[in-house]
Amino acid sequence: MTLDTSRTGSRSAGLTAHDARQRLEHARSSRLAQLRALDETGQSAEDHLMSAQAEAIGRVLKEIDEAFARIDDGSYGACLGCSAPVPAERLEILPYTRYCVTCQRRASA
Repeated sequence: MTLDTSRTGSRSAGLTAHDARQRLEHARSSRLAQLRALDETGQSAEDHLMSAQAEAIGRVLKEIDEAFARIDDGSYGACLGCSAPVPAERLEILPYTRYCVTCQRRASA
């Protein structure tokens, strides 16, 4: 799926590049706020739960950066597993997703 670069594309036609960037910026801001909140708790860095949460947030931030790169190179919205378009509804929920549902299930198995 290539993105409609206009700002007036219909919702059923998929996300525009502008919409995708906005969703990714929101996801990035949310994750950065979560990291700040973890830091502000003042708990020891040896706390395994806190460490696991910070690592998970870091992985999502990396996926968000990779999604921005896919927008820039024109491959955003195409599944990295099968090259089929990722449904717009999935991209609205998980704007940084790399896979369609079928390929995500395979990757997680």
